[in-house]
Amino acid sequence: MDPKTNLEYLDFLSRHLQEFIAVFDEFMTLHVENTGPNALALGIAPAVFERDGADAGRVKELTAELHRLSGTLMDLSEVTSIYMTVQGAGTIDPFMNWATMLQPKPLLEASNVRGCAVQAAGRLQGLRAKAEALAAPSLDPVRLHPLVWAAACRLWNDGHLRQAVAAAGEAVTGQMKQLTGRNDSADTSLWQQAFSASSPEAGKPRLRWPGDPVDQDVRTMNDGLRQFAPGANMVIRNPATHVDEALTEQDALERLATLSVLARLIDSCAVVSVSAGERTSAV
Repeated sequence: MDPKTNLEYLDFLSRHLQEFIAVFDEFMTLHVENTGPNALALGIAPAVFERDGADAGRVKELTAELHRLSGTLMDLSEVTSIYMTVQGAGTIDPFMNWATMLQPKPLLEASNVRGCAVQAAGRLQGLRAKAEALAAPSLDPVRLHPLVWAAACRLWNDGHLRQAVAAAGEAVTGQMKQLTGRNDSADTSLWQQAFSASSPEAGKPRLRWPGDPVDQDVRTMNDGLRQFAPGANMVIRNPATHVDEALTEQDALERLATLSVLARLIDSCAVVSVSAGERTSAV
């Protein structure tokens, strides 16, 4: 995945950059910059000197922490496209090379490191906003059809993903059985009969998409449900119930989503029975 669009990684870089800035600021309270009219051998001597009387132990701790944090920011320059161009050295990473300001012939000054860090923080904010705008929508199982999630919830939260799918499949099948008032045949057969193109028979009502049955769109929906509903039972509910094979979270979630679609479609269907002679809205 592109790190520029990975929200989790952008947040990781942002957190560690803020830590780097805070530690760097404290580090600089114990140092003085070799700048201004009284600068010593500018460009030859280090750009930063330890301040007289500074706590040497604390300086050592902060130096180690800056080295650690710069390691966590190893991709920051690439992600934010922030580099420093130094004559004779070319393009360098200002975060990985922050400590050169302490060395003779320093590549960086403290103002370079600080300025690059502030600019990188701003760019990370922009990248995060862009990544959020482009991010694909997430599927929260809680927002699935209530029938599906109610059946799957406890098992899902306990980590029993395959069993959660099986329970959801049973619940949707139960929805169909309740509407048709039938439980006298194998489930797949009942699904096929529920959406059969044949007219309802005594004791064998049908489920139909609402609308004029001769309308092309209505016919298409009924034809699709005739294949989709039994198919979902065969390829989702049956394997989850009878095949002892673990499902990944992604696989299980996709199966629950498919069952959720089926449950919502059934909600919109009408029950057609031979005795009523007309469609009545399904509950």
